[in-house]
Amino acid sequence: MKKTLILLTLLSCSLVTMAQYENAKQVFESPTLKESVKTHKLVAIIPFETTISFKKTPKNYDAEANREKERKMASSIQSSMYTFLLRKADNYSVVFQDVDKTNTLLKRAGMIDKLGDYTKDEIAKILGVDAVIGGKFETEQTKSEAGAIVTTVLFGGLGSKTGSGALTMLVNNGSNGELLWRFFKSMNDNVFTSTDELVDRMMRKVSRNFPYSK
Repeated sequence: MKKTLILLTLLSCSLVTMAQYENAKQVFESPTLKESVKTHKLVAIIPFETTISFKKTPKNYDAEANREKERKMASSIQSSMYTFLLRKADNYSVVFQDVDKTNTLLKRAGMIDKLGDYTKDEIAKILGVDAVIGGKFETEQTKSEAGAIVTTVLFGGLGSKTGSGALTMLVNNGSNGELLWRFFKSMNDNVFTSTDELVDRMMRKVSRNFPYSK
């Protein structure tokens, strides 16, 4: 009986801690946000900058393999974001550019793997859009198994907590690159099983504040 009570207490404390971490969020809105979004008709979603780090470098760590996992996750978050917004298209005041077209145009311009070298207005000009949605996903893995969190995010599967992370979503004006809106959300890696769920969880949190919600 005592063991059961101890386990229940530990579980409750763990859930409270996770909830507090999960609820850590910040929203920024530019003074020009409302006026700017009124002029937007077409918006592109670019690959999210993704960083996978380790609290303790695992054995047989392969830097190139890790970079490839980062690229795959960046593309997966971009695709999940587009799918979510497309599914609820009637709720938004703009049209979102197909991500395959976005990536093709970025590849033709030689920009796809070095988006950080360009301003958002330069990217918007290449894509022919009024605004750009992008962001950053950062995660630090605490378990020693290399790729555990990536496997969880990309391919699904529940398990014990393997790390923590943070997701930032940005909306930049296409005409001048101005940051119009920023959303930051702390996340535990074991509260989602795919990038679809990761994006869905985030968008539920921002739904009332998302600039293009009708």
